[in-house]
Amino acid sequence: MSIEKILIANRGEIALRIHRAAHEMGIKTVAVHSTADADAMHVRLADEAICIGPPAARDSYLNIPNIISAAEISGADAIHPGYGFLSENAQFAEIVEAHGIIFIGPKPEHIRTMGDKVEAKRSAGALGLPLVPGSDGAISDVAEAKKIADAIGYPVIIKAASGGGGRGMKIVQTPDELETQMQQAGTEAKAAFGDATVYLEKYLGNPRHIEFQIFGDGKGNAIHLGERDCSLQRRHQKVLEEAPSPVISAAERDRMGGIVAKAMADMGYRGAGTIEFLYEDGGFYFIEMNTRLQVEHPVTEMITGVDLVREQIRIAEGRPLSVAQEDLVFSGHAIECRINAEDPQTFAPSPGTVTRYHVPGGMHVRVDSGLYQGYRVPPYYDSMIGKLIVYGRTREGAIMRLKRALEEYVIEGMKTTIPLHQALLRDPEFQDGAYTIKWLEEWLARDTQDQ
Repeated sequence: MSIEKILIANRGEIALRIHRAAHEMGIKTVAVHSTADADAMHVRLADEAICIGPPAARDSYLNIPNIISAAEISGADAIHPGYGFLSENAQFAEIVEAHGIIFIGPKPEHIRTMGDKVEAKRSAGALGLPLVPGSDGAISDVAEAKKIADAIGYPVIIKAASGGGGRGMKIVQTPDELETQMQQAGTEAKAAFGDATVYLEKYLGNPRHIEFQIFGDGKGNAIHLGERDCSLQRRHQKVLEEAPSPVISAAERDRMGGIVAKAMADMGYRGAGTIEFLYEDGGFYFIEMNTRLQVEHPVTEMITGVDLVREQIRIAEGRPLSVAQEDLVFSGHAIECRINAEDPQTFAPSPGTVTRYHVPGGMHVRVDSGLYQGYRVPPYYDSMIGKLIVYGRTREGAIMRLKRALEEYVIEGMKTTIPLHQALLRDPEFQDGAYTIKWLEEWLARDTQDQ
């Protein structure tokens, strides 16, 4: 089935990214937007644009009836959800398909399974993915929790089953803390996600965050496109990503990639997905699966030459994977910096009007952003305003190119995290690749003390 018109149910740089892929395939696009995004670049470039509500996301980008109405009015035969918003909402995927519209994403049942962290862990184990030792599922009985914690050893971590972003997550160092921390985690989870369900895992002291990009055709075939290292995080939010990881060998990549690809093939998975692991002392431990395109997908595109959005559209049309595993070549190194409209020291949001704007250029430099001079960054949404991605034949070459590109990048009219990335690249430990999931928080604390 050939897709002729895609409604892009998102905003910002990812909406623009989807528009570009669609137009390169000869497919028309429909931009939906809130009143705050009427002047956004993806709205300006799309073939059609439909306002779906006021600034608040719940009234616009999360408003399923309005999005479906926009698709029907415009005659769109497919919807791409991007990332965030409704991208991992199984009910939305079901409603889209019930209206005879193609959902450019996984099967609703897979979104639902992997969106519940307890069920995701159970499914991952059944599919042969290595797990962090812990409870088999949700846990509410303190005595049972103590028994499991004693068996796997302290420290342990309590996590919200429906959570993310560090909310409903508590580290427990001793048995005496367990009951209180379980209660607090459940209370936080209920407030943040409407679900107080928690589970327990062994707490890994100083791991890296390694994720594998996968693609399935929904018919029992799947491939992996290598790993990304996303260990540089602040408050569980990724700041900089690179591919391949500085610490993963080609043999480890092949072994672990083979395991995740087989798991997705056995699952009958359709479209793009990311399997996330904690990696410590040579061991991989499944933490979650994201059933969507990731913010950091460009680094994978850079080292494989595969357009992941184009691939999503192809799979949604019922076509086979465009590349076989044995034909996939991993070449060079890519790094992505997330550029946020934030104070680089306090991380306070800094929306405003772009008064001067210049993007870096040159060989193997890519900027994914919807900014332009005169554009007003609205205060209602995520603070990420762009991504700077560079490629080099070596990691050292990529770092040098990224330093140069950041020097050229001009965004005036608001504070941005460009100075933060420049400082990061100067640090010898980053240059050596000797960082873990805790490193950035500790580095920021040191930097604050030195001022």
